[in-house]
Amino acid sequence: MTNGHPTREEDFDLYVLGALEGGEKQTIESHLAACAECARKVASARGRVAALSFAAPRVEPSAAVKERLLRRVREEARAGSPAPSRQSAPSRAGSPVRESAAPRWWTWILVPATVVLALASFALWNQNKKLDRQLAEMRAAMQEQQKQLDYARTVAHLVEAKDTVTVALAPMPGMPQGAAHVMYNAQMGIVMYDGWISPPPEDKSYQLWVVPMQGAPISAGVFNPATSDAAHWMSKLPQGVAVKSFAVTLEPAGGMPHPTGPMVLAGSTT
Repeated sequence: MTNGHPTREEDFDLYVLGALEGGEKQTIESHLAACAECARKVASARGRVAALSFAAPRVEPSAAVKERLLRRVREEARAGSPAPSRQSAPSRAGSPVRESAAPRWWTWILVPATVVLALASFALWNQNKKLDRQLAEMRAAMQEQQKQLDYARTVAHLVEAKDTVTVALAPMPGMPQGAAHVMYNAQMGIVMYDGWISPPPEDKSYQLWVVPMQGAPISAGVFNPATSDAAHWMSKLPQGVAVKSFAVTLEPAGGMPHPTGPMVLAGSTT
C-alpha cells in the first residue's frame, strides 16, 4: 500500500471475496475506516462480484449427487422428531415448541459453492480484461500496418504517374549545405520531399514552400532534421495548383504562415 492506499485495484475484489487474511486484511480494514475513496471502491467491488456471480453459467448436478442429497434428507427426517404445525396446541408445560436452531444441511453446501463461484467469476473477469487489452493492442498494430500500406501505395502511384513532376533543389550561396528533390502531382495534390540538409539552429526550423504560377507561396511542411541524414516525407496540397518553383527557407521554430527567412534550397519547374 502507498500512503495507506492499496496499490493494486484487485485488492478490493480480493477483500470482498474474503481472500485477504492476517495483516493484509487488518491493514485494509483500518484504512477503509478513514478513507471515503477506498470505501467507495470496496462498494463498487461488491457490486461487481455480485454481478459476476449471476453471469456464471448454471451447472446442473449429476444424478449421483442428487441421489446422495435425497438420501441425506430422508435419513435426517427419520432421525428427527416430527415438527408440530403452527395450529398445534402448546406443550404440557405451557411453552410453545421451538424449532431446531441447528444449521440446515444445505448451508454447508451452498456457502462454499457460492465462494467458489465468486472466485471463478473473478478469474474469468480478470482474464477477459487481459484479452480485451491484447485485442486493443492487435487492433492498433493492424491500423499502423494499414497506414504504412496506404502510404506505400500512394508513393508508388505518385512515382508511376505520368503527370508527376520531379524538381531538384540546390543549395543557395552562403546557406547550410544540402541537396534534395521533390516530386509533385497537381491532380493528386501530393508533394514528396527526399533529401538531406544540415540541422538548423535550435530556435529555427526548415519550411518547404510551393510557389504557384499565381498567388502566394503555399506551405508544404515544416521539418527539423536532427542530423544530416536523408529525410523522406510526403505532404498534401490543394489539387490542381500550377507550380512555378519550390523552395526551402529557414524560419522561426515551428514555421510561419508565409516565408520570412532566407532561402536555403530552391528549384524551378521550368
